[in-house]
Amino acid sequence: MADPGIGAENEISRLSLGGYGDEPPLPPPSVKSAGIIAIDITNQFAEAVNTLEPGELVKDGFFTLFDSVAALEIMDPKMDSGCVQPGEEFEMLYDVSRPLAPEDMSWHLGYPLSQTIFTSVYVEALLMPEPGSIQQARFVRNGSNGADQEPMLDILGAYCLGMLKACGHVNERIKSEHFYEEEDFVPNTYNRTLLTKFPTRDVQDVLAKAKETVLSLKGSISDDIAQALISRLELRRVFLDATESPQYMKDPPKARASWEEAINLLPEIASTHALGKPVEDAFSTKLQRKLASTMPPRPIVQMKFDVAFGHLLRLFKDGLEVIGVSKYTDSQCLQTFVQTFQSKKPQPMVYVRTLLQTFLFNDMEILGSMSIRQLLDDDFSIITLPANPLLDRGNDEIEAVHDPRFVMSQQMELFRQRAAQPFLDILRTACQNRCRVRRTLCHLIRDWENLQADAEDIDQIIQIKTKEQPVLQRSALGLSSMETYSLPLSSWTYLYKLRQMEAIVQLGFELEVYQKDELAGMYWYLNYLAKSRLQHAERIKTFVVRRATVARSAPTIDPSHEAQLQRSLTSTRLSMLHAAVTWELSDALSCVYTVLNRHAIIKPPQRPYSNDQLRYELRMRPFASIGLPALPSFEEFMAGTTQPDTSTEELLEYAERAAASAKRGFEALSRYSAEESFSVGSHEGWTLSAKGALKACIATGLAITKLQRLMQGKTWEGSNTDGIGVSAEVPTPDKSYHEWWIVPTIASTSRS
Repeated sequence: MADPGIGAENEISRLSLGGYGDEPPLPPPSVKSAGIIAIDITNQFAEAVNTLEPGELVKDGFFTLFDSVAALEIMDPKMDSGCVQPGEEFEMLYDVSRPLAPEDMSWHLGYPLSQTIFTSVYVEALLMPEPGSIQQARFVRNGSNGADQEPMLDILGAYCLGMLKACGHVNERIKSEHFYEEEDFVPNTYNRTLLTKFPTRDVQDVLAKAKETVLSLKGSISDDIAQALISRLELRRVFLDATESPQYMKDPPKARASWEEAINLLPEIASTHALGKPVEDAFSTKLQRKLASTMPPRPIVQMKFDVAFGHLLRLFKDGLEVIGVSKYTDSQCLQTFVQTFQSKKPQPMVYVRTLLQTFLFNDMEILGSMSIRQLLDDDFSIITLPANPLLDRGNDEIEAVHDPRFVMSQQMELFRQRAAQPFLDILRTACQNRCRVRRTLCHLIRDWENLQADAEDIDQIIQIKTKEQPVLQRSALGLSSMETYSLPLSSWTYLYKLRQMEAIVQLGFELEVYQKDELAGMYWYLNYLAKSRLQHAERIKTFVVRRATVARSAPTIDPSHEAQLQRSLTSTRLSMLHAAVTWELSDALSCVYTVLNRHAIIKPPQRPYSNDQLRYELRMRPFASIGLPALPSFEEFMAGTTQPDTSTEELLEYAERAAASAKRGFEALSRYSAEESFSVGSHEGWTLSAKGALKACIATGLAITKLQRLMQGKTWEGSNTDGIGVSAEVPTPDKSYHEWWIVPTIASTSRS
């Protein structure tokens, strides 16, 4: 393959030799230097070029693609960090020892280090060369302490040290957890250390001394300026404490104290921002030349104070809120907390998300005190195994291999080992950005599919060894009964798999994965999944109720067992209601979008290389490997999406009933207490989500009513919309009442 860099050089050479047009050749450059003998090879080079065929390139074997790209970068200001404009100095000429006024000590705000703090001459003076001790971390290290006696320089130096140490803490915290580089965060420090070798206490001592310096200057500077400087120094100190909050995981009040103090400092900082004034020449992109980076020079990030302050306030509020995860109630409340917290808009910053991971998984313990077995057993007892002998710790003491309890202990431990990673992955996945959550869930459901096969085998072994008696359950039509077993482990696994499949589809709405004309089909599939979950929840309820009836019929019952049974019944009721409202609302929206598609009120985009079956295969690809629930065929999907045998009036009437039923369900959900909804610690966010879905139900009902009114007396069958006078606007998720329920806005286009 011809090298593009050589081709570009040939073009430049032909231009310089007058190879295009009738212009005379340019004179050779004047090269005068001792030790250099210049030889004009213009004619020889021109003759050599003329021997080439059009399009033919000459490439030296040792001239690599990297060399050719580098040749194009040289002297290009956008690509060459060493490029210096005529009359410009190569080095940044700024005296870091010059006296500063208090108002000059404002700071630059932004995100990437190479475009923010590493463009500061003060930061460069502190970090390069790398200081060996906190005493050496000064702007001037030439042996003269005269410059360092300047009070404002001492204060600014302390502030910079606090900021750099905080950046180092954040960088190390993020790198220690699971995140996606470039997608979430760039951990590159460009060969700068960010004071990682210095103890935090040393930096805080410097900040404390700087605060004393400010207090000593009162009288020579205004009180407002002094208070502004103190509040900023205090913020640096407090934030350093906050970054170490995971150390106080078992003492939540102490972990919260720093975040609360930081939030209390912010109003003072906001009110005094106007006192500062920018020092533009203290920042320069020239400093990027000294960074160990392969990236071309990039401009300094400019961010308005209000925007940056909003980010800072949100960071502290989210950091304070995330401490709440350390208060464990049960496994379902924990999952609700993580999912509710991570679904906030805007989503918490990556630092807070990794902080949440640290609280959840640090040192191979859940919340710093629980084993994975405790978490799993707690979840089993809530969903399918309340007060069940399978979870009795006493089984571990049985050594007789023929004793059923020995088999129960052995098989349960085997299942825990296989279920631990997929279960923890649910929590870890929820801590990622929303796009990555959906992508990871698409892979994770395959693990749950494999786990379900293992669970079925283990269930059968336990069923035989414990001589479980089946339950007679009526068929769907009620004409016959069949024996069925509880299968608690596979039931637990199947329920989680269904939840994650629904989440994949719902996140598709939130992330705008689907085109407008695809919404009918995807809401139909969501309805299909929710229906499967409701049926499965009803099956689980049968055995939970049976277990509760047997336990309560005994002369006495352990109070802890009674609490477990009641908690399991509450969980089953919540699961059934949530599945039912998801079924009803998705059914209503599917019917609405089917009507809009049928009459071309929503017009599909041009797709010259696509068809319905290819799009179906693309949308169903994450679920193709799942055996249960079975993937609907393309024909079933199209029939459910288009409803060819149902008239428009019937579709809207059915949608109206479904939306009304969903509305009643969400009204009930929104009244659930924290205990009933398993949202202890995150009840406010959970309730807001339920109320958002309730508003979506109401909006759906209004949209259906308007469609019905506009269609009266008009012929709607067929795809011609000229005489209908109806338009539909599909809002983006951020403009909807709930990101998962995209309700169209119906309007009349008829001319009066």
